[in-house]
Amino acid sequence: MAEKYKFLNPLGIEDEVDTVPLAPRLTGLEGKTIHFCRTGEPDVTIYLERQLKAAYPQVNWTSKYSATPTPARLTAEERKSTDAVILAVSW
Repeated sequence: MAEKYKFLNPLGIEDEVDTVPLAPRLTGLEGKTIHFCRTGEPDVTIYLERQLKAAYPQVNWTSKYSATPTPARLTAEERKSTDAVILAVSW
């Protein structure tokens, strides 16, 4: 009797997702609050954060760090007061 093999579909099953439009571009950076989120290994992103803060002193910077691939989530209060987010991922 021949052996039977079970194969899985490499395409997988695609779940439906909700799509949302991109946020409109900021008209300027003066007085804006930008959140800088670093994930992964602390490498070049440390210097990138320093460079951005030095180059754009007119911006109110906030930041969080996550050592996992998943970025640290903004709280509801942070989402209300944040104008833009920069997500820096490094591995």
